Amino acid sequence: MSDGPEKKRLCVHEDIAKFDSLFPELLTEVTSAFNTADTRDAFDWFQEVLRYNVPHGKKNRGLATVQSYRSLVKPDSLTEEDLKIAMVLGWCVELLQAFFLVADDIMDSSTTRRGQPCWYKMKNVGMIAINDSFYIESCIYILLKKYLRNKPYYADILDLFHETTFKTIHGQCLDIVTASSDEKQTDLSKFTMGRFTTTVKYKTAYYSFHLPVALALFLAGIGDKESHAVSEKILLEMGHFFQVQDDYLDCYGDPKVTGKLGSDIEDNKCSWLIVKALEKVDSSQKQLLQEHYGKADADSIHIVKSLYSKLNLKQTYVEYEEESYEKLCRIIEEECTSLPKDIFFSFAQKIYKREK
Repeated sequence: MSDGPEKKRLCVHEDIAKFDSLFPELLTEVTSAFNTADTRDAFDWFQEVLRYNVPHGKKNRGLATVQSYRSLVKPDSLTEEDLKIAMVLGWCVELLQAFFLVADDIMDSSTTRRGQPCWYKMKNVGMIAINDSFYIESCIYILLKKYLRNKPYYADILDLFHETTFKTIHGQCLDIVTASSDEKQTDLSKFTMGRFTTTVKYKTAYYSFHLPVALALFLAGIGDKESHAVSEKILLEMGHFFQVQDDYLDCYGDPKVTGKLGSDIEDNKCSWLIVKALEKVDSSQKQLLQEHYGKADADSIHIVKSLYSKLNLKQTYVEYEEESYEKLCRIIEEECTSLPKDIFFSFAQKIYKREK
């Protein structure tokens, strides 16, 4: 038994190496149809789009698809063909992530992503990036058709990707509409825990947490409603936990570690920090937030961050992280009776106390 964790660690490292090595093959498969004389410019352009935007993240979502599948299938039943399909599905999740991020960076006027300039900020790109985001999404369905068309779970997985995209688009809409304001002063009444929770559920939790495991379930032949419902409940809770961390890191994280400059304050975002601040402020502090939250000047950002410090939001976050992690572990223990618990504990442990 003592070599169990070591074997698992080696298996994870092997999966990472195989996963990374598969990307060039998939890149060729989704671009080769346009490698002709009359479409060569598009071929060259889209190869660069994919190389720049897809393979350079942490790849947690894609690898979670592979590792979840491993947890669901007995080792002697695991074939190289099915493992490759799991990796293809993992890259499809990474393509979906890249599609969302390219578009999101334009909508948020972001400057950096993963430690490098956002794609639309690159020379000669600009608003062409909108079309590029459409292209990235289309690659998902090219790969699904090639690898899954004759599989019994093809329709379920197609539906899952479409439904996840549909939900994420609604979450993005809530995020943008809540942040938008034509008024000189921010409407703080929009920043409630209810709106934050709903936005997170649809914008982040479904595609970042629910999707990878749901794909693994279908690939493993698990299609019953009960298993998917339990998985969804746990993973949506995890997605909420993840986004709270993200909002904290936006304000307090090190850009050299996170790979991006935080901008939630100046972007007028309904972040966890502003929601918690509004639960603690007195009338004069609330007036300060009304005057300065959502403003891009350095003085306003400093005033908001100083108020966060006075309200001791760092400690509020530390307490939340501990309580939320314990709650998540309880839910996994109590609810997860028909699926391997280690799928969910593995996810939780990866994000607990993360710094990026």
